[in-house]
Parts: sequence; C-alpha cells; structure tokens
Amino acid sequence: MTMEEEKKKAEPPQTFNDQLRRWVHPVLDPIVTILAGWGLSPNGLTIVGTLGHILSAWLLATGQITYAGFSLLVIAPLDVFDGALARKLALDQGGFGAFLDSTFDRFAEIVLFGGFIYYYHQVGDVDLILLAYAAMGGSLMVSYTRARAEGLGFDCKVGLLGRFERYVLLIIFLILNLPVLCLIILVIFTYMTAGQRIIHVWRKARERVAGGA
Repeated sequence: MTMEEEKKKAEPPQTFNDQLRRWVHPVLDPIVTILAGWGLSPNGLTIVGTLGHILSAWLLATGQITYAGFSLLVIAPLDVFDGALARKLALDQGGFGAFLDSTFDRFAEIVLFGGFIYYYHQVGDVDLILLAYAAMGGSLMVSYTRARAEGLGFDCKVGLLGRFERYVLLIIFLILNLPVLCLIILVIFTYMTAGQRIIHVWRKARERVAGGA
C-alpha cells in the first residue's frame, strides 16, 4: 500500500454534509464574502439563527405548520454561513466560536421541539407529546455522541441522520404539513444514528487499544 493510499484510508469518510459543502462552495463563497464586507460576525449569525428558531417554534406551537417549515428553510442556511464566515475571516477565538455554535445549535433544537410539544399539549394529544419528546431526545443524542467522541479524540462523522439531514426532513415534511410522519422518521433514525456512532467509537477504541498493545 502506497503512502497516498494509507493517508486516504486514515481519513474519515466524507459525510453527505461534507460533500454538499464542497459542491456549494462556488456559490457559498461569494455570499460569505459579501457578509464579511458588511462587517457581520460569525457569532452574530449564530445568535440570529437561534432567534429564528424561536420564531419557528412559535409557528409550530400555534399550529402554523407549513409556515414553520418555510421559516426553517430561511433560517437553516445560517448554520452554514456562520462557520464559513469564521473560516473566511480566519477567526477561531480560541475555540469559543465553535463552542458557541454547537451550544446554540442544541438550544435551538430544544426550542424547536418545544414548539411541537406545546402544540400537541394544546390539542390534548399525549401520544404525540411523547413522540415529539422522543424525537427531541434522539436529535440531542445524535449530537451528544459525536461531541463526546470527538472530546475523546475519535472522529465521529458517521450515521444516517446528522444535523443537516434532520433539517432537510423537517423542512420538507413541515412544508407538506406532515409533522407526525416527520417525527416518527426522526425517532426511528436518530436513535439508529446514535447507535451507529456508539458502535463506531467502540470499534475505534478497540483499534486504539490493539494498536497500543
């Protein structure tokens, strides 16, 4: 095996999100350049995106499902722009920007699913409250397993339903006014994704131990 092949094998697999970022870079970069010229900060975009999720949650809570989907369609790209803007401006802030982004992403998801829970509470459907609660837990566990793995030095960009895929599902199914079907899919595949990540880290940990033996 050549050095190049070994290096390629050692690299983590590209997720769909990684590939998408590479595909849209020619379009994304000019927009980010304009944002940088306006003096916008990555942290500012992160905060605006989180506030936008509050609007989406309110729309869900009041039963305006389709409008909530369209609001997410507008808000979701900010999650791409803040990281791209930080790279454009060469800002790392000692890691604070990445920490703020991840923390606010989790807060935004909690608020968003809170909108589902409030709406189903209003209509008095306990089963759907539990469904929304389970979907929120699954989404958070997908993010937590990756964060915990990376904190231990493992790459963990694996699994069927990362953050990008979850938002694609939310946007499509909310616009189609199919929130229950969306929640069912999220429950199934978020826990499956968390399980995939647990198995992935277990295997990597075994390899680490074997390599150090």
